[in-house]
Amino acid sequence: MELNITKLQQDLKDLETQMQLPEVLADNKKITELGKKYSETKYTFDLLKKIEKNKSDLAGLKISMSQESDEEMIVMTHEEINQLKTQLDKDLLELEEIIHPLDPRDKKNVILEIRAGTGGDESALFASELYRMYSRFAEKMNWKVKILSSNRTGLGGFKEIIAEIIGDNVYKHLKFESGVHRVQRVPETEKAGRVHTSAATVAVMPEAEEVDLVIEAKDIRIDTFCASGHGGQSVNTTKSAVRITHLPTGTVVSCQDEKSQGQNKEKAMAILRSRILDKMEEDQHQKLAQDRKNQVGSGDRSEKIRTYNFPQDRLTDHRIKLTLHNLAIILDGELLPVIMPLQQAARSQKN
Repeated sequence: MELNITKLQQDLKDLETQMQLPEVLADNKKITELGKKYSETKYTFDLLKKIEKNKSDLAGLKISMSQESDEEMIVMTHEEINQLKTQLDKDLLELEEIIHPLDPRDKKNVILEIRAGTGGDESALFASELYRMYSRFAEKMNWKVKILSSNRTGLGGFKEIIAEIIGDNVYKHLKFESGVHRVQRVPETEKAGRVHTSAATVAVMPEAEEVDLVIEAKDIRIDTFCASGHGGQSVNTTKSAVRITHLPTGTVVSCQDEKSQGQNKEKAMAILRSRILDKMEEDQHQKLAQDRKNQVGSGDRSEKIRTYNFPQDRLTDHRIKLTLHNLAIILDGELLPVIMPLQQAARSQKN
């Protein structure tokens, strides 16, 4: 894949022309698809322009330094060259990832599933905090979060919550979050002040569209039932909740958050497609890579990947031996200092 500014500029003009066509403007799906492609092309165009400018500036600075006699100016120019080279290396690495992505699924939206594990009410409260952490991170990344299904506890925690996260390169940033997240702290309900250990599981699946996986009508069974829990007058009176069973795999998905049966069915099908495709890809990957357990991106949901230790104000990612402090800031969505070292480790393993 060769990239040059002239070609990218022409691609942007072609996309602008397509987006103005009446038949495209009348098709929400098509206009969204072209809009996303335009944003990606524009980002690459701007990045390439920046790289070419920095290369030119770097060459100019090197010539300038070779002709300079003032020692102080030589030192200052040398520092400027080093800063520019660091930025250029970073941008070239990003361009390489665009041209040759490590994972073709990186651009996809995700289905995020968080479930309370060991620890009872404390685990459910922690699951709620994890959901808030990812929601705040999504907000910082200008992504949209849409809850597909949830099961709250009386204390405000979640036994389970499933959400769709929509935006640019969502899977690229969240794919290493799958696994067991452990918390060590004194629960609010603990009078003796003892530190308890609880856990919640996180699953991050690239969203499967209908073109990625076709599910035949004969392969599913759809059951409807009355929704339970909070929800207003329609709860427990109309059969708006939907349960879909994929007969070949035994995968079962339930949705009851929406008031209409049609909306719940649509959400359930989105979760079902993603779960089945994720399982298929996981099985295939296991066959191809026997050392999968040793990889950063193993995605094994039984694997303890991270510990959040409140008494020590410490987060530890066990896969890459990363330790960070300031838990409150991390839990408020400041996740890039955790995510970027994981991405770097995955790149190192690929090379």
